[in-house]
Amino acid sequence: MKRIIEEVSGEGLEGLLGERVTLFCCRYIYCGRLVGVNDTCAKLSDCGIVYDTGAFEKKDWADYQKLPHDWYVQTSAIESFGILKG
Repeated sequence: MKRIIEEVSGEGLEGLLGERVTLFCCRYIYCGRLVGVNDTCAKLSDCGIVYDTGAFEKKDWADYQKLPHDWYVQTSAIESFGILKG
């Protein structure tokens, strides 16, 4: 049996703290500044929901609806994430 056990801090969502991220979730796409993350949720500020991405190489979303306050997203609903566009 082969086993690799290694814990690396500062990777994944933690490594993107302070960045403007895009969270592809099971139902919606969220975009905002990642200001907090723990085992159950990610906190976004200056954020919104993307209803139409448009072409990924374009600078802006085709349909982005800004949320009025900070928003929490369950990490269990996140399928993929990264820095994509504003």
